[in-house]
Amino acid sequence: MSRVLPEPGPAARPRDHAPHPLDNPAYASLTGPHAHLAERRGRIVRYPLDVSPWLALPDDAGEADWADLAALAGPGTEVPLPGTTADPPDGWELTFVLDGVQLVDDGIAAAPDPEAVRLGPADVPEMLDLVERTQPGPFLPRTVELGTYLGIRRGGALVAMAGERLHPPGWTEISAVCTDPAHRGHGLATRLVLAVAHDIKERGETPFLHTSARNTGAIRLYESLGFRLRRTTQFRAARTPGAAAAGENVAGEN
Repeated sequence: MSRVLPEPGPAARPRDHAPHPLDNPAYASLTGPHAHLAERRGRIVRYPLDVSPWLALPDDAGEADWADLAALAGPGTEVPLPGTTADPPDGWELTFVLDGVQLVDDGIAAAPDPEAVRLGPADVPEMLDLVERTQPGPFLPRTVELGTYLGIRRGGALVAMAGERLHPPGWTEISAVCTDPAHRGHGLATRLVLAVAHDIKERGETPFLHTSARNTGAIRLYESLGFRLRRTTQFRAARTPGAAAAGENVAGEN
C-alpha cells in the first residue's frame, strides 16, 4: 500500500514556516521559475492558453481573487482549480472533481537513455498526434516550452514520450508520459521517466508527478521506480459565472 511521506513534527517546523511549494505547485511555478510565462490579473496567474490550461490562485484566495479569475478567464469558461480546496463562490459551477495523488522522488534509479531523443518545436505535430491517441492529459502547441521533452522513435515515428511540466522552486514535475498502444509492454515509458528524472536531478532538483488515484497500475509502476506518495489531492475544475461557452475539459493527468 502507498505510504504518505511523514511531515515534520511540531518541534521541527519553523514558527512561521512557509507553505511547501508542492502544496500549490502551479502557483509556486508561475510565481517562480515559470514567471516569465505567467499572465496575471491581480494575484491570479496562468499559463498562456496555448502552453497549458493550468492557472493558480494564492493560498489565501478571497473574494477579490475569485473575481479576478472570472475576469481573466471570461464568462462561462471552464477553468482548472489546482492547489485550492476552497469551494468556488456563488455563481460558479463546479464541473469536475477527480481524486489524485502526488508522488515524489524517494530514491529513483534515474539514468539517461541512449535511444531517447530531445523533442522540440519541430516535433510538436507528432507529439500532439501521440497525445490525441493516448490521452495522458493536457498537451498544447506550446507545452514543449515548459521544459525538456524526450521521445523514442520506431521506424522514424514517435511512439513514446515524457517531459516536464510544473516547475516549483527546487522541483520539476514529470508529465505527458505516454506510449503508442502498438508499442506498449516494452518498458518505453519507464525508460523515458527515468531519463527525464535524470535530467531533473542533474540540475539539482527533485522530480515529482501527479496521477489519478484510480490509476492504480501507474501508481504501482511509479512506486517501483522509487517514487513515494507525498499526499492525496483533487483535480477540480469550475465554470465561471455568465453565459456558458463551448470548450474542452481542462482537467486530466498522466
